[in-house]
Order: sequence, then structure tokens, then C-alpha cells
Amino acid sequence: MGILRDRYRNPEDIKELTMDELYQLSDEIRAFLIESVSKTGGHLAPNLGVVELTVALFNVFDLEKDRIIYDVGHQSYVHKMLTHRLDEFAKLRKYKGLSGFPKRDESRYDAFDTGHSSTSISAGLGYARARDIAGDDYNVISVIGDGALTGGMAFEALNDLGFSKTRMVIVLNDNQMSISRNVGGISTYLSQLRGDNYYEKVKKDIQDTIDRMPMGRTLNTGMMRLKNSVKTMLVPGMLFEDMGLKYLGPVDGHNIKDMSKVLKVARDFNGPVIVHVRTQKGRGYVASEKRPDQFHGIAPFNKQNGEVVSKVKVTYSKVFGEAVTELGRKNGKVCAITAAMPDGTGLSAFKKEFPSRFFDVGIAEQHAATLAAGLAVAGMKPYIGIYSTFLQRAYDQVIHDICIQNLPVVIGIDRAGIVGDDGETHQGILDLSFLSAVPNLTIMAPKSLEELHNMVMWSETFNGPLAIRYPRGGDPAGFEPEALAMFTPGKFEVISEGIDGYIYATGKMVQRAEAVVKGLEGRGLRFGIVNACFIKPVDVEMIRKHSEENKAIVTLEDNMVHGGLGSQVLEAANDMGLPAKVIRFGFRDTFVVQGDPESLYRHYGLDTDSVVRKIAERLCEGDCDE
Repeated sequence: MGILRDRYRNPEDIKELTMDELYQLSDEIRAFLIESVSKTGGHLAPNLGVVELTVALFNVFDLEKDRIIYDVGHQSYVHKMLTHRLDEFAKLRKYKGLSGFPKRDESRYDAFDTGHSSTSISAGLGYARARDIAGDDYNVISVIGDGALTGGMAFEALNDLGFSKTRMVIVLNDNQMSISRNVGGISTYLSQLRGDNYYEKVKKDIQDTIDRMPMGRTLNTGMMRLKNSVKTMLVPGMLFEDMGLKYLGPVDGHNIKDMSKVLKVARDFNGPVIVHVRTQKGRGYVASEKRPDQFHGIAPFNKQNGEVVSKVKVTYSKVFGEAVTELGRKNGKVCAITAAMPDGTGLSAFKKEFPSRFFDVGIAEQHAATLAAGLAVAGMKPYIGIYSTFLQRAYDQVIHDICIQNLPVVIGIDRAGIVGDDGETHQGILDLSFLSAVPNLTIMAPKSLEELHNMVMWSETFNGPLAIRYPRGGDPAGFEPEALAMFTPGKFEVISEGIDGYIYATGKMVQRAEAVVKGLEGRGLRFGIVNACFIKPVDVEMIRKHSEENKAIVTLEDNMVHGGLGSQVLEAANDMGLPAKVIRFGFRDTFVVQGDPESLYRHYGLDTDSVVRKIAERLCEGDCDE
């Protein structure tokens, strides 16, 4: 008889289990994770690493009142399994299915929506202060990884927490990984802490000796410097305690008994506590133990050998990385920057070939942008590889440090547009809107893999801030249009001529425009296709020409319509005083939920049939063919 399926019903049931049964439950959870995620895809390695940690949290805290906040949230699968969502895992990260991140509207046990890194301590501190103001009595626990601790926001919160002495628990899940292996001073510092288990024992021995002395009470004050000296000698820096937090650990995160003991001490401490927990990312599945970075977030795979069932061979990320590496070979001033994602952004090849010109700054997008600005001022040509959804976190630095100074920094915006299964926090549908308002910044988008390569090569001599946005994955089979060899800012590419109008499409939506044109032909409408390879500046002369010819202009983009390509075209026509017929297609004032891209396009009216129907309704007034 299994515990997970047959005996476990509610979070409080864990407290009734023996220690042997808790380990049995952990084994069953791990087996379920491997079986389930192999079919759906998802964040496997992070969750395999926190099985015993999560069980220990449930064993010590009262989930009916206490609040657990998971940083990033991709390690919350075990939490979801133990809070009445086990049977929903068949639709994990699918359209209208179970989210891969904590969601407050999904379960009352999810305390805070998360998807980006380094937010849990700030959110937890907000909870704790609200609790104290209201006079309530519950525990707040923020679970943060060592990778997330490289984000500056985490230290802003620690600084505030250490000063205020607010009662809360921070569990530092130290697996030496974020997505890729951690880098930087914080990673080095934690490595030193892992080797200093005896600090607490030595400190206690010193205190006991002082207390037994006749003048112990008086000596306590005088001996504080000695204790601090011992502390500094045994554990370099003792950063957390020096900031005002009680430090416990490190403790083995796969030892439920030890974890439970330490967590109880932390729970009962009247102040801020940080529990340093060592775990192994990907634990219990050989393939993920060997390749935790590849199993961080993985597509459906064969659980027997760990091989992904289907995999795109050539991706936009790979093409971007290869092109930057090609530039690096011929130009010694080219350098590359990423925020903890050398593999995800395709820059691993550059890292390997030019280690002295490659900078992985950890989960610190703000620092990445200003670092690039500093490099550019000093005469280098920096390329930043960053996901659209994470670029949001560096918006001020893009404006203040890069664009105001008009520096030649190239930002490769990966995962622009719909990315699918990770949901609202990861859809890259805002970058055109928040970047289009920034002076000095030029924005491009390739319609194909080949065109991305050419854009990157062209960018070498572009003397100003440049953003190139491109989607996740690769191109559909058969889409191999000719790409422009050279680019001129503010000039579009006419792919085909139209009689009734033109579809101005940008990036991957050029592919969708081809299908829309065929659909419109069936309605008696003859449209051409324009590749809006520049979103800023737009092609003013082409807009003027088509407007004066009374052609309908349809804009098609994988972004919010507000501030995106459609807005730029509409504003340009208005500024010229032209009565342009502009029909805009994009996402309208909403956050896009999770699901496969085609389901989402249908849901938001951007599938081919919906676009064709809406254009016909606007233009035909009942006279078009059905």
C-alpha cells in the first residue's frame, strides 16, 4: 500500500507519519515526479532536489495557517502534490491545466504568485509585517535558492529584514545551481559555509565556558569581540549574522530528521532566521543528477534513458550565439553577457571560445545592462543575451545607462512573444511596448533564422543602442524565405505585392501572415506581405505610400497592441495627417495564460481563421466571398 495515493489526504497527515514513512513518502513523490514530468515536460531537476526539504517543511509548519513562499516557484511541484493537486499533474503547464508555478487563484495553500527570481524574501517580509500589524500569529517561510540569492533584490530585502528584526524564516536551498551552475562571489561564499559545520558548536562551547566563570555575566560583554573574531576566523564574513539574521546550518536537505529539528528551532526563534540547506539538484534520477542544467526545464522525455522525445535542432537562441561567436573571432572588442543563462541564450559557445570576454553575472539583469554600458564606454562592443520576460527587470538600466548615453550595446531579446507553458510570468509580450518609448533605441525582429544571423552580423557596425527580438524555438519546416543581406533603419521589406492591402508583420508573425493571405484570397481579398524588420523606427515612407493608395494596412505582432508595431504604424500615419485604414492584431490589455502557442493564439483571436474573419468583417461589409 502506498502512502501518497492511499493514506495521504491533507498536509496535516504528514505529522502522523513515522520517520520511516516520511522517507517512503519521499520515494513515492520522487517516482511520481519522474513518471509524470517525463510525459508532460516541466521543471524536473529542481523538484527532485527539494522532495525531503518540502516534506520536512510540511512536517514542522502548519499549512492551514503558516505561509510558505517559493522563490521563482519552479520548485513548488512537491508542494502542489501535497496540497490536493496530485491528480491535476496530467495537465501540468498545459492550456487550462495546472500551473508550473505557485498561483494564489489555484490553491489557498499558494501564498504568493511567483515566476521570476529573488522576490520571496521581500514578499515574505511583507506578509510578516502585515501579520504583526494585525496582531496575528503565524509563521512566514521564504524558500530561496542560492542562484536566486545572486539577485540584488534579495539583498535589499535581507538588509531591511536584518535591520527590522521581523520574525520570519528564510530557507536557503543551496544546490550550487540556478539553471546553469552558479557563478560569482555569493556562490564562493556559500561554498565556504558548506565546509564550516562546526562553527555553531565552537561558538556554543565558548559561551558555555564564559557562563561557568565567576564573572561570566560581566565577561559576556567584554568577550563579544573574541567571539566575533572566532566567528570570522571559522566562517569567512559570516555575512548573514553580520546583517542581523540568525544563521542555522548548513544542514543536509535530504535528511528529514535533521531538517525537521533545525526547522523547529527556526520556527520558535523570535526574530529573522536563515536556515542553510544543502541539496542535490536532480536527486534520485541518474540522468538529471548528471545533467541538472538540461533537466532544469525539460520537454517530454524517455524516462529510461533521459532523452528528449522531440527536439528542435536549430533554434533562434543557437543562431544568435553562433553569430555573436563568429563576430568574436574577427573583432576582439566583441564581448558577451548573460544573466545565469549561457546555455539558454545560446552563448555557451562564445563562453568556451572567449572566456576572457564572456561575463555571466548571475541572476542580476540590472547589473548585466549597466555592465554592458560600462564596457561600451570603454570601447568594447557588448552583446547581452536575455529573455524578454527578464529584460523587464533591467528597464531602468536600459534607459538610464545605455540609451541616454546612446551607447553601442546590442540586446538579444530571446523568447520574445508567446513562449507557452510557463504562463503569465514568462510570456514575452511586453518588450516592444516598453522599449518603443525609449529614445535612441532601435528595435529589430527577424522573420527567419537566417535573417537573425544577418541582423547580428550587421549590428557590429551599428553605432547606437540596438535590440533584436526573436522567438523561442526554430522555424517551421519549409519556411525559408530570402533574407535581406543589409538593413537600413526605418525601412521595411516588401515580400509580396497587394491590391486591397498589406499585412505588416514582424518577426515570426511573417510566417502567419502567409497563411492569412491565403485565407483572404478565399474571401476575394488580395493582400501583400511586408516584413516589418524594424519596429522602431518604422518605415514612414511605405506607410505614406500605402495610405495614399488607400490600401488597408493590417499589423500582426506577437506583442501587446498598445505601444507595439501597430501603435507605431498608426501614430506615424496620424502624424502625417493620413486617413489610414489600420487594423491591429496583437494581445489586448491582458496577461497571457499558459498553454501551447496555437491554443493561445486561438484563445486570443490571433489564429489564422480568426484574423482572416476579422479583416473580412472590417473591409468587406458583406460583399466578400465566403
